[in-house]
Amino acid sequence: MTGYMETTQDCVCDKLVQGKPCGGPKRRWPSGGESHMLDNHIKTSKYNIFTFLPINLFEQFQRVANAYFIVLLILQLIPEISSLPWFTTIVPLVLVLTITAVKDATDDFFRHRSDQQVNNRLSQVLIKGSLQSETWMNVRVGDIIKLENNQFVAADILLLCSSEPYGLCYIETAELDGETNLKVRQALTVTSDLGDISKLMDFDGEVICEPPNNKLDKFTGTLYWRDNKYPLDNEKMLLRGCVLRNTEWCFGIVIFAGLQTKLMQNCGRTKFKRTSIDKLMNTLVLWIFAFLICMGVVLAIGNTIWEIWIGRNFEVFLPWDEFQSSAVFSGFLTFWSYIIILNTVVPISLYVSVEVLRLCHSFFINWDRKMYYSQMDTAAEARTTTLNEELGQVEFIFSDKTGTLTQNIMVFIKCSINGHTYGDVYDEFNQKVEITEKTACVDFSFNPLCDRRFKFYDGSLVEAIKLEDPAVQEFFRLLALCHTVMPEEKSEGNLVYQAQSPDEEALVTAARNFGFVFRTRTPETITLCEMGRAVTYQLLAILDFNNVRKRMSVIVRNPRGQIKLYSKGADTIIFDRLDPSSENLMYTTTEHLTEFAGKGLRTLALAYKDLDEDYFEVWMKKLVFVSTVIVSREDQLAVLYEEIEQGMKLLGATAIEDKLQEGVPETIASLNLADIKIWVLTGDKLETAMNIGYSCNMLRDDMNEVFVISGHTLLEVQQQLRSAKEHILGLSRVGSAGDVEKTDMFADDSMFEETIIAEYALVINGHSLAHALEPQLEHILLDLACLCKTVICCRVTPMQKAQVVDLVKRHKRAVTLAIGDGANDVSMIKTAHIGVGISGQEGMQAVLASDYSFAQFRYLQRLLLVHGRWSYFRMCNFLAYFFYKNFAFTLVHFWYGFFCGFSAQTVYDQWFITLFNIVYTSLPVLAMGLFDQDMNEQNSLRYPSLYKPGQQNLLFNKRQFFLCTLQGVVTSFLLFFIPYGAFSHMVKEDGSHFSDQQAFAVTIATSLVIVVSVQIGLDTHYWTAINHLFIWGSLTAYFAILFAMQSNGIFGIFPSDFPFIGTARTCLSEKSVWLVILLTTVVCVMPGIVVSFLRVDLFPTLTDKVRHLQQSRRKLGPQEQNLRRVRRTSSRRSAYAFSHQQGYGELITSGKNMRKSTVSSARSPERTPQSSNWIESMLKRKNEVSCISHESTGAPESNASAAQTLTQQHTD
Repeated sequence: MTGYMETTQDCVCDKLVQGKPCGGPKRRWPSGGESHMLDNHIKTSKYNIFTFLPINLFEQFQRVANAYFIVLLILQLIPEISSLPWFTTIVPLVLVLTITAVKDATDDFFRHRSDQQVNNRLSQVLIKGSLQSETWMNVRVGDIIKLENNQFVAADILLLCSSEPYGLCYIETAELDGETNLKVRQALTVTSDLGDISKLMDFDGEVICEPPNNKLDKFTGTLYWRDNKYPLDNEKMLLRGCVLRNTEWCFGIVIFAGLQTKLMQNCGRTKFKRTSIDKLMNTLVLWIFAFLICMGVVLAIGNTIWEIWIGRNFEVFLPWDEFQSSAVFSGFLTFWSYIIILNTVVPISLYVSVEVLRLCHSFFINWDRKMYYSQMDTAAEARTTTLNEELGQVEFIFSDKTGTLTQNIMVFIKCSINGHTYGDVYDEFNQKVEITEKTACVDFSFNPLCDRRFKFYDGSLVEAIKLEDPAVQEFFRLLALCHTVMPEEKSEGNLVYQAQSPDEEALVTAARNFGFVFRTRTPETITLCEMGRAVTYQLLAILDFNNVRKRMSVIVRNPRGQIKLYSKGADTIIFDRLDPSSENLMYTTTEHLTEFAGKGLRTLALAYKDLDEDYFEVWMKKLVFVSTVIVSREDQLAVLYEEIEQGMKLLGATAIEDKLQEGVPETIASLNLADIKIWVLTGDKLETAMNIGYSCNMLRDDMNEVFVISGHTLLEVQQQLRSAKEHILGLSRVGSAGDVEKTDMFADDSMFEETIIAEYALVINGHSLAHALEPQLEHILLDLACLCKTVICCRVTPMQKAQVVDLVKRHKRAVTLAIGDGANDVSMIKTAHIGVGISGQEGMQAVLASDYSFAQFRYLQRLLLVHGRWSYFRMCNFLAYFFYKNFAFTLVHFWYGFFCGFSAQTVYDQWFITLFNIVYTSLPVLAMGLFDQDMNEQNSLRYPSLYKPGQQNLLFNKRQFFLCTLQGVVTSFLLFFIPYGAFSHMVKEDGSHFSDQQAFAVTIATSLVIVVSVQIGLDTHYWTAINHLFIWGSLTAYFAILFAMQSNGIFGIFPSDFPFIGTARTCLSEKSVWLVILLTTVVCVMPGIVVSFLRVDLFPTLTDKVRHLQQSRRKLGPQEQNLRRVRRTSSRRSAYAFSHQQGYGELITSGKNMRKSTVSSARSPERTPQSSNWIESMLKRKNEVSCISHESTGAPESNASAAQTLTQQHTD
């Protein structure tokens, strides 16, 4: 099939023509030109074979140091000023560029491979009258493609027809919005019968639609066919990334392909990420270069003055070169010579070492067995090697909800029936027993249709069922009848339920296991298998759920002819409609609901009502009439529903657990103590997101306020944001005088308790967020969000997630981390400084776009508090020491310049200069950068506040750089002048003077190597065998190479390169020289030792205190942190929060989704127009911020006395 898209000057929309012979797929642009239509090829990689070298080099030379080394290399190629050979610069520079390029190429290779896998997936395309297999990349706009059950949708397509009645099909959109419940799409009636290939071949419709955009919930277009116009909306579209479910096949026409699909429009670009230390290093290199120029100018001026005053006296036997015309020109040449000599203040080996450290830190993450998830055989993976130290500086975490914080699995765990609770397990002493994996489950073998995966532990409920307790039976009968679940019986007894929300499936599954099995439904009947007997109920009416009613009811006629109304909903809603006879039971059930909610469970109340035949007949006539009115139909239906749902009798309540991923509340508690702000960005509805917030303890009932921003206009949102901000600031001013300063608690049980002392939370809807992200409001939004402890953004699109992350990046200058598991999270993962992908249920798109990946959210705690903190600590210590030792090494040349006529002569011999950073000092500092720990992993997790120095950038900043370079300058001064003064008065044992420059050079060089080795020993906090090996090995290597290079043997082989025979042997055989070396070493390191001792003793940091505690506990062995979960009293929350839209009752009763050829089918019902949430409706009427106030409670005090000395908050 052929087709084209065109855009005209007077229409901004795209036009798609299907079936017109236009000479092949083409696109016509406004200018009138044509190009071949876009194919379905996608690209997430950054490079190709031709662009890799220029783009990668451009990125690498954004690092100022690399450009600096290129300039030095050019200078060294000029023989008149070069004092060092050119290969000393070019070899390490090429090595650095090559290592980085190989690493970047490897990362991009995996992106290419991922793209190739996606692009080569197969799809069935209608070509020349038959279906042919084509790769995804060859699918074109205008092609008609066939999808089969459980297939991914290849492109954004307009649904034409399907195997289901009325052109319905069912899709799962987890890759787009994180929701795993099925959604309904329906083809136009005029195209729903195009199921034959011949009919599809004759289809010659024309589509005019909106241009490509990233709005997942919106599509506007028109189909022109057979001289008629048909409106198109999002309900007719299947978007790329969706999965076809429970639909045998469907056909669709490609509207957007490749990079124009809404999924790819939301993905964002792959960005070059650099750490804050990298950016700081660029600034420091510029500073050092300026300092280098200043030193060069000073020495050049000194050379000019020396040549004028003194140098002319030596012209007889030291004449100037021919090109050297004056003393000023001599100074000019000397300037460049000193620039080359002193360039080692920023050696290239620094960057080689940094890349090696980052690579090894990445391997440490990959090798961490404590971040390995055995159930999925998934290990943590560092997919980049450039961001490890940034993991120790994170201030904001942006997290998806579904699949990231939760497993999206609902479990029926407790219930209350007729005043009795079920679900707890008791021992023989009638004491409640904690349920573990070893606890024996209830035996459901009496029920052949039970779900083997369902687990329940209280056997008394099964006994009540077997004893035919009427209340218990009616309870489960209600659960089996009152829902909109669709069943599919794939084989005898093999039932599969498809529900509009996971909680509905959990309730129906519970009824199934307790003997009330929902088997089949038609538009008029529901068939159950009650304790092995098939019972068919006549379905008279479905009173559907919506977010205003917050309840659902069904009216059925049982086989005995009785008419019953069964209802379930939020407890507050049901209780208001109960018969007075249920008052006592209501109070008892309320206590049970409070207990359930205190454990974070989702609750629903269940009630029923016997209906009189005559009354129901009258009511039904009213319902039929109201269902046909045009004006205010929904309002009139609500009144009718309200009328019949009065005077119900209470049955009990259910409690469902939305299973969080293991360790989520503890992880969030720990990260909060580390002063990391966690924002949840989710596509779910407001109540769903809030419920998960309560489960994770991000939202608590003892918070002062929970602000819900739900304005529909820019003005409303602005007013609500300002109102909330003024409320916070006003209360803060009033209450600040009475507030007690919070301090860190260091008892083992305190960490989880501290995090429950919350102040404010902000919950904002997607449509409100769209206004809040406008330039005129974004600052108010950010200020308010930063004043709140918890921020939850719900119903947000993937692009809005990225915009929120970018807002914080631009205005807070804080390190951001985004974590998610679906394709809808890719955009924010790419936007954040650090992207983390979870290998979850929603595919691998998030992992492929991420910088780090693992299987469970709880591993984020270890990634940041252990690996991130260690990487930052090690990198900072490494850089500080590296600058110290190189300033100490290099600036000796500066002091020597004043005693050698500013002639650019080096103190050390050429080989020492070459080997100092490569051999003599490279391995010890590398070992420190790889293995050093100021704190073991147990204490890093036990005391999350230790993470704060990284957020405040305290360990390496401009001030720390100045201090370490000052130490290096002072050390170089002492290294030169102590031996210089000693050599001026010292004599050998035979009475002769030390008159040769090489003996002086050997003494300084030996002192330097020993001083920097002692200093790194003092700076090392955690000693390993490798540290000892490298430090002692480097010292041994220095002396071995020194004696070898100044031996008779090597002089005989290379006389011109090693002319100083026996200098080291002669010099170091003198006791006085060793005394000078000892004196120099002591004087150089003692000031640092004194300052360090006084600082720790008089001004200890939090790290110093915990390290002292760690040393005192070392004899007791490692202690794992014991987090005691604090029992929370919580307001009850309806499990209907997990229904993302209005119920499907109307679709079920219409029979549109029922197969006419089968009795048992499982099809997800059609989506009906969504009603506004009850909270949102209230806010719209009041047009103000909703504040949910609760009584604040303080955290329990810690009773651990062992750590009382550490309870003062460390402030820097």
